[in-house]
Amino acid sequence: MPPAFYSVERFEQQDALSDLDEVIEIDRAALALCPQGHPDQSMSLYNLAISLHDRFRQQDALPDLDEAIELHRAALALRPSDHPRRSMSLSDLANTLHDRFKRQGALPDLDEAIEHYRAALALRPSGHPRQAMSLNDLADGLRDRFEQQDALSDLDEAIELHRAALALRLSGHPLRDMSLNDLANILHDRFKHQGALPDLDEAIELHRAALALRPSGHPRRSMSLNDLANTLHDRYKHQGAPPDLNEAIELDRAALALCPSGHPRRAISLNNLAISLHGRSKKLGALSDLDEAIELHRAALVLCPKGHPDRSMSLNDLANSLRVRFEQRGALSDLDEAIELHLAALALRLPGHPDRAMSLNNLAISLHGRFEQRGALSDLDEAIEFHRAALALRPLGHPKRSTSLNNLASSLDNRFEQRGALPDLDEAIELHRAALALCPLGHLDRSTSLNNLAVDLRARFEQRGALSDLDEAIELHRAALALRPLGHPGRSISLSNLANILDDRFRQRGALSDLNEAIELHRAALALRLLGHPDRTISLSKLASSLHNRFEQQGVLSDLDEAIELHQAALALCPFGHPDRFMSLNNLAVDLRARFEQQGALSDLDEAIELHRAALALCPQGHLDRSTSLNNLAVDLRARFEQQGALSDLDEAIELHQDALALCPPSHFLRSSSLNGLANSLRARFEQRGALSDLDEAIELHRAALALRPLGHPDRFMSLNNLAVGLQAKFEQKEALSDLDEAIELHRAALALCPLGHLGRSMSLNILAISLRARFEQQGALSDLDEAIELDQAALALRPPSRILRSLSLKNLANSLLARFEQQNVSSDLEEAFRLYLQLPEISHAVSRKDLYAAQSWAASAERLNHHSALVAYQTALEFFDRHVAVLSPFSRHFDVIREATSSIAMDAFSCSVRCGALTTAVELVEQGRAVFWTQLAHFRTPLDELSASGGAGEALAEEFKQLSFRIRTALDTLDVDDRSSQIRQLIIQWDGVISRIRMLPDFSRFLLPPLFSDLQKAGEEGPVVIVNASCYSCDALIILSSQDPVHVSLDITQAEVSELTSTFQFLTSHAGTSDHNTELYKIVGVLRTLWRRIVAPILEVLRKFIPRGSRIWWCPTAEFTLLPLHAAGPYELKSHNFSHFYISSYTPTLGTLIRARRQGSRDASAQHFVAIGQARPDGAKELQCVAAELDIVAQRVAPFLSFTSLADSDATVHGALDTLGQKQWLHLACHGMPNREEPFESSFAMYDGSLMIRDIIRTRLQDPEFAFLSACHTTVGDKKSPNEAIHLAAAMQFSGFRSVIGSMWSADDDVGKWTASVLQGHCTRL
Repeated sequence: MPPAFYSVERFEQQDALSDLDEVIEIDRAALALCPQGHPDQSMSLYNLAISLHDRFRQQDALPDLDEAIELHRAALALRPSDHPRRSMSLSDLANTLHDRFKRQGALPDLDEAIEHYRAALALRPSGHPRQAMSLNDLADGLRDRFEQQDALSDLDEAIELHRAALALRLSGHPLRDMSLNDLANILHDRFKHQGALPDLDEAIELHRAALALRPSGHPRRSMSLNDLANTLHDRYKHQGAPPDLNEAIELDRAALALCPSGHPRRAISLNNLAISLHGRSKKLGALSDLDEAIELHRAALVLCPKGHPDRSMSLNDLANSLRVRFEQRGALSDLDEAIELHLAALALRLPGHPDRAMSLNNLAISLHGRFEQRGALSDLDEAIEFHRAALALRPLGHPKRSTSLNNLASSLDNRFEQRGALPDLDEAIELHRAALALCPLGHLDRSTSLNNLAVDLRARFEQRGALSDLDEAIELHRAALALRPLGHPGRSISLSNLANILDDRFRQRGALSDLNEAIELHRAALALRLLGHPDRTISLSKLASSLHNRFEQQGVLSDLDEAIELHQAALALCPFGHPDRFMSLNNLAVDLRARFEQQGALSDLDEAIELHRAALALCPQGHLDRSTSLNNLAVDLRARFEQQGALSDLDEAIELHQDALALCPPSHFLRSSSLNGLANSLRARFEQRGALSDLDEAIELHRAALALRPLGHPDRFMSLNNLAVGLQAKFEQKEALSDLDEAIELHRAALALCPLGHLGRSMSLNILAISLRARFEQQGALSDLDEAIELDQAALALRPPSRILRSLSLKNLANSLLARFEQQNVSSDLEEAFRLYLQLPEISHAVSRKDLYAAQSWAASAERLNHHSALVAYQTALEFFDRHVAVLSPFSRHFDVIREATSSIAMDAFSCSVRCGALTTAVELVEQGRAVFWTQLAHFRTPLDELSASGGAGEALAEEFKQLSFRIRTALDTLDVDDRSSQIRQLIIQWDGVISRIRMLPDFSRFLLPPLFSDLQKAGEEGPVVIVNASCYSCDALIILSSQDPVHVSLDITQAEVSELTSTFQFLTSHAGTSDHNTELYKIVGVLRTLWRRIVAPILEVLRKFIPRGSRIWWCPTAEFTLLPLHAAGPYELKSHNFSHFYISSYTPTLGTLIRARRQGSRDASAQHFVAIGQARPDGAKELQCVAAELDIVAQRVAPFLSFTSLADSDATVHGALDTLGQKQWLHLACHGMPNREEPFESSFAMYDGSLMIRDIIRTRLQDPEFAFLSACHTTVGDKKSPNEAIHLAAAMQFSGFRSVIGSMWSADDDVGKWTASVLQGHCTRL
């Protein structure tokens, strides 16, 4: 055997390159001995070529490969068509060209290789021992060309060639396993391009067969394990069967186990297992799989040091996994490392490298991801340049060209979103069109390309408003959806995208068919996004928004209710920290506000406010949505103010609107909304406080908002109306008709923008009518009034009984008809007006202030025109009042609302009832409408003995009622009660529900309803109660006796005279109370004489018919009478008797208060405890000289009979007083009384360390309190604007449980207090 053959054999056995080098030298020497014409020259050329090719495969030295190709060409030239070894030369030349293509990527090399493979195959007919090899080689070449040119004909031919090769390698053939493997791999390739699952299934079965032929120990077993794993992995991606993925991972693990350290395929096996684990992590979210994949990629990279042909691949794979982990956990260090790895991979893939485009693409994707995190536009710009470079390496015909087109387009989209440069968007659209052109019908990526192009066209429509873009986008989305049938993973995206863009077109053209189709598509998308789907939240929100839009068009409340439920479900999927939580909070709040506007349920509005507060908390300074959140919260607070009248809501709304406006410079798209919102709130504050500066500013802001809402703006009608309302308010203040005329023209312009079906039409009709009626009142033109009536009628027709603003339309139309009646005396107008008013009791929704105002308007109109419905009007108004305050939390924040709502209505109702002869009704109505605050609080302390004893259901309801009452009281006791108003209201709503169930029980139908006269008459059981009432219609007294109907006493005095008498008395007593002010005392006596003559004496004459002298009576004064000392009235003359000589007087704010006090019963005196609290040196107030002496007198009188405690000086603190009150039953309190007639809940007793306020007293839990003597000034003086509510210190003590309370109506020196205490306690201890 020649030396060369020995060296080749030894090289093949031992892989010693020195042997191969020696072979090459020997082959060169042999060739030198075979000159031109030598019969062995072709063989020598061939042998040297083979050896050089072998060395290239070992050392990757391109000169060896180039030389081998030239030698094979020379050998082939010496072997003509009939030469027995021509097929061998053709085949080996093809192999070397094929390898050079793989190394350099030059397609001419591959094309030539394929032609030589074909020629070799043609020389190897059926039966030739190398035919199977030629079939296989040609198939490999065609497969590689397919990968470059994407010609499916090459791939199909390669598959048929591999099938033919396999058919020649029957069972038992040593290369059958290779043919099974090759056919499986190329079928896998075709599946990747065409998506035909039969190809993938066949590939899996072929790989299983190949693996069966490669048992343990087979050198290619690890390769088969990996190949089978890859195909199973891909089938999992398409069919989602977890067993496929799990089997793939186990196969990859088995392959890795066959590749220990040092094995040439270990890096590949590490990489394959990593890819499978990466895939399972993406599908199942198991981060542990991703972590393991990264560690495996790191290990693979270690096995690919610098110079290793697979190093760039390892760098790339590790970088991709790190980028995915960043997307999962957000650790920027992972993304930064991924970028560095991609840069390193790119550096190894120089121009000409077949994977350079891939590296450019991957690096661009990672830079894009970092831009999205850090916002550095330099990253985005660099990503775009890399994508451009990748695209340049993927010319027409390249299988990845469409991917690069799409990626570059996506980056340009992002840059457009950042910089707003339309050329970027235009270029992106053209790139998406080019990508779509590369995806003909049947292409796997066609639906994606259709979708991408549609998305960008929609974005351009939003910029330029070209409806052609919108229409084209819709058709593209339809085409994409058609390619994504049921079961397609992208179907829900296509359904959602098409629905969204149909929503857009509906907003442009108003075609309900688009909106209805969008709703059905959103439903279909939601059905595919079950719990756990990452896009379920978006689908819930989008469907809800479309339903909201349909509600706005058609007014079907079921659409709005469903929208709210969907938004609630979306919010439940967005916990704290979720990126969509802000959107969900905001959307739900908006829909709850919309439902409140329809149904008037304050609970909806409260919840909306709390949701907007939560949304605002997610928008710190600098957040893009902060101005939106500020405005939304402000709008809802103003709406609540309009319902409840709490000025704190309005003040907060103004501050929020101002903050929002500061965030909206002139070019900001939300500026008009901020201007409008602030203007509306300022106008509302003007209406409350009357500051013209607020109104003037509101008008200027409305003008500015209108200027930003030109013709075509969807909110122009609103700005026109709002400016008009402001101008009308200004007219009412300054009476400039030009303001009113302008307001009318603006209202007309607004109405023209609200055609039939528009949600704002009823409002526009209504306020134009108001302006016309105002002009009629100024100018007397009946045409204005007639038009106003027609407009009011049209507005009413758009507000059915279920609508919250129906009462406003009823009132407005009735007032217009009455105005015309008073002009023309047409009885039908009068009858129609009151027929409209009589519809008010039919209101079923939650009562608002507007409903209450409508009922009060009815009552006033009926009184003015002496209509028989007056008493029904008052009863309706008081029922509305009950329903309105029932949802208000009973604490000081809402006292202004109660004060405004009550005004004089209860006293006027009393007067009306008396004039109608309905005396028992008079008692019921005046009781219903007075001391509402105390009545509400008392409800939470209602005794439940009878209910508990009524049976199982009653006992359970009593317990539920107790628990809710306790929770409400606890909430009211908290210091931050104002911040918990909505929580308290929710509790009250639950509490009302329990009350409704209690009323369904036998004998409890009137549980906590306003009491009937039969209940109130019990107040007269221990002596008559005299209700003294002042109304602008009449002043009257009713005497309540225990065994007969009330007795009426008409009083010959007007309310104005009573008011004047009250003012005089208050002025005189402000300096009275000392023993040396004789002048003031003389004038006070004058007031007392007037009281006697005009009021008390007539009552006395009637009382003497029913009770003997010396009896006890109770005064129950209303209105201005509450501030007059009726008990002290008298002639104050010699030989005459004052009222006090006839009867002993006490007072009660209401009949119910007296009944509740008596219900507590008297306690055993031996168990009673007495406390005397004195504070002579209060914090920040004048020192009282006689307090110590007064406490000594009380101690001397009381200590012998009762357990006695005294607190004085530094012990008489706020906390000490409250603690003692909670344990003692009898109280003597000597200190400064500090009334606050503007803010009555701030009235207080002055203690050592501060003020003991009304709010502190009513929160205190007392143990069977019996009697309180308040030796302090003004303890029965309450709110000057609403004396009927009796918010004063004495009433607070009585509410807290004291059966009897003695207080003062004016100031008194402390020596007078000492003398009074001595006399009183002396009498008490003798009883």
